[in-house]
Amino acid sequence: MNRHKWAFTARFRSKAYGWRGTGPATKRLKEAVTEIRKAARTDPVLAAEGAVSLMTRLWPALQEIDTSSGSLGNAVYGSLERLIPLLVSAPADRKVRTKWLERLFVAMEKDGVQYLSPIEDRWGEICVYPELAAEWVERLMPIVRAAWSDHSRFQFVTGDTACLSCLLELGRYKELNELLSLRSGPFWSTDRFGADALARQGLTDAAISYAEARRKDGYDEPRIVEFCERILLDAGRRDEAYQMYGLRTAGANTYLAVFRAVTRKYPERDPRQVLMNLIEVRGDQGKWFAAAKSAGFLDIALDCARF
Repeated sequence: MNRHKWAFTARFRSKAYGWRGTGPATKRLKEAVTEIRKAARTDPVLAAEGAVSLMTRLWPALQEIDTSSGSLGNAVYGSLERLIPLLVSAPADRKVRTKWLERLFVAMEKDGVQYLSPIEDRWGEICVYPELAAEWVERLMPIVRAAWSDHSRFQFVTGDTACLSCLLELGRYKELNELLSLRSGPFWSTDRFGADALARQGLTDAAISYAEARRKDGYDEPRIVEFCERILLDAGRRDEAYQMYGLRTAGANTYLAVFRAVTRKYPERDPRQVLMNLIEVRGDQGKWFAAAKSAGFLDIALDCARF
């Protein structure tokens, strides 16, 4: 596994990209993900090793790029979303997985902009072995508890969501909630584990209420709305999910893409009614012309063209 030579490693060396390197780095990320996913077809453990190698190289390679536009962050997030499932599903033994986690944790500690936060959020899943997740809880919980108990100052703790993720996957919900109670205030980045714990216990309405209570400002609202929709869909309550959240969660670059995203997620819904619902909920009727025309609803397109 260690003898395999990955093509992407030469492109993700330390400080490989300059201030304006978003475009080239994004292209190289796509190539690296493709290379790793191709390897997964024949050797999933090798692919997982490649994923770890890429993840640990992200901050060193990308640290000098201007991230103000958010484009690079989105590219990194999308890449990790495709690679984390490979890492979770790889049939690696506990010894190999332990080494992967140690390498990733060191990388998280050095990560200057939290590129690897999606990995930390799913730490319990990546552990796979319950005993391994329990070991990380014992390692991280005292540190997190001490930091969150001190309300006189804010302390950033690498591994706080990793600890919560492990508690969630182990079903140690009481300890999870006790740890969350130490925080000085509500923060969705951590409180979402409490909401997930309620949902996993079949307390769907309680999970929704818990999440809704944290919609105090616009910053976390999209993530909270997306969470609530997912919980209702997982519970088989599709009508509620659609009416309460589905029309608001879809995000895309065009109104046509938003319409297609909603119809894909809710194929049982009449597309014409979906379009009308989207116009009603989101407004800006004139901007839905292309969606209406593409879907063949010419009367709606004509109405949109008047605005």
